[in-house]
Amino acid sequence: MAAPSSRRACGAEVTHEPEVRLMPAPSVAAVAGWERGMRRARRLGAAAVLRLLLVAHVAAAFDPVSVGLVIGAASALTGYLSYTDLYCRFAECCREEQPLNASALKLDLEEKLFGQHLATEVILKALTGFKNNKNPKKPLTLSLHGWAGTGKNFVSQIVAENLHSKGLKSKFVHLFVSTLHFPHEQQIKLYQDQLQKWIRGNVSACASSLFIFDEMDKLHPGVIDAIKPFLDYYEQVDGVSYRKAIFIFLSNAGGDLITKTALDFWRAGRKREDIELKDLEHVLSVGVFNNKHSGLWHSSLIDRNLIDYFIPFLPLEYRHVKMCVRAELRARGSAIDEDIVTMVAEEMTFFPKDEKIYSDKGCKTVQSRLDFHEAPNGAG
Repeated sequence: MAAPSSRRACGAEVTHEPEVRLMPAPSVAAVAGWERGMRRARRLGAAAVLRLLLVAHVAAAFDPVSVGLVIGAASALTGYLSYTDLYCRFAECCREEQPLNASALKLDLEEKLFGQHLATEVILKALTGFKNNKNPKKPLTLSLHGWAGTGKNFVSQIVAENLHSKGLKSKFVHLFVSTLHFPHEQQIKLYQDQLQKWIRGNVSACASSLFIFDEMDKLHPGVIDAIKPFLDYYEQVDGVSYRKAIFIFLSNAGGDLITKTALDFWRAGRKREDIELKDLEHVLSVGVFNNKHSGLWHSSLIDRNLIDYFIPFLPLEYRHVKMCVRAELRARGSAIDEDIVTMVAEEMTFFPKDEKIYSDKGCKTVQSRLDFHEAPNGAG
């Protein structure tokens, strides 16, 4: 997972603009070796191509010059694949025009995200439409809201994995955590400068970069406005186009508004699945705009309508917690033991005090509680 390079995690020193790594020029000896390899490969034919590709696979871990020369030779011999196609089989590349596999994203959201019909629907449509648009007018900007444990971070992980093969570990996916990267209120101007440099450098390297801002509700007011020019309807800003980038904000702000709407539906005898985006989106945008602790307080991003979707994550019910437990058991390769599923779910605390409908931590503590119940007798 890529993160801003900084000498101190607290962000006290200037975050440097990402280093642009240029491939060093090959030496005369390296070029001569490549030419000898080409002559020999022509004599040996297809078998040599396979050997060259195998060598490239090994060389990739050690020397970018070597892998470049070897793959160049192999691509010249085959005539079927471009240098880029072959190189990207051994190194991560920015595939700006690669289409989104909407079916795979839909399956991930439906099978791994529980109780969030609005998030599933909106994220799938928003990403699919954006990636299918060859000439978007602005970057895609999503703001995810809801209490902790409802799935916001999990969704950002799913999105990252569907956009870039290495997911959160990709060098084209960048995660900012407010309390880590922007902790000091007195350094807002410094953070704004750092943020602009970091985003500019990474979008210059890969137009389809993904930026995730976690803990937006802990971000000092004004910091996020530094990226306003990059989210706007500009063809270019200082020679760089940001139109194919994606920005995702994660925030607990608005959780109370979402819960109130969900409770109103429940008390009226209506299903949570009847809640529509229009029931919450305007309430959310106004609520976070007027909330001093939302990270978007009086933000120009809202004032200028630069956030494309405010996506509510509903509070999770008892049945959803049980779904989370089963999913975690499957992920561990364990058999589904319904007794354990029930025990973990019943250990959660639920609110409101009288109805006890929603888990106050969502599914956030499922893993640690499962560790306890799966531990061998006498462990610890």
